[in-house]
Amino acid sequence: MAYSLSTLLLRNLHDAFGEIDPVRRRAAIDDIFHQDAVFYEPGGGVYRGRDEIDRIAGVIKAMHPEFQYQPLAAPEERGDGGRVRWVSGAPGKPPEYAGTDFIVARVGKIAAVYLFFDELPSLQPGRR
Repeated sequence: MAYSLSTLLLRNLHDAFGEIDPVRRRAAIDDIFHQDAVFYEPGGGVYRGRDEIDRIAGVIKAMHPEFQYQPLAAPEERGDGGRVRWVSGAPGKPPEYAGTDFIVARVGKIAAVYLFFDELPSLQPGRR
């Protein structure tokens, strides 16, 4: 099935990298990623193919199993690429970290994901 960029961005965040259950995570990865997709992480890691993306998504989620991703705004789309800015942390507590996911899609599935860590935004009303 082909998906919109916004759907791919949010499913990547919640269903791939935010999913603790390995069976549900793998099903989502198989559904939204091309077989030859690539994930680039800030530390220089490059993970090619669904198997490696599934493996590293599990490793990342296992480091903070209770953390949840929260988009800061609606995903943005341009051509065959898009981005979503997000924060992550334990529910009911201030976020621990922030980032931006950029994707490139091909025929409605993710061909590449680029993860960038960001400075935590001020989330208090009235502060900039």
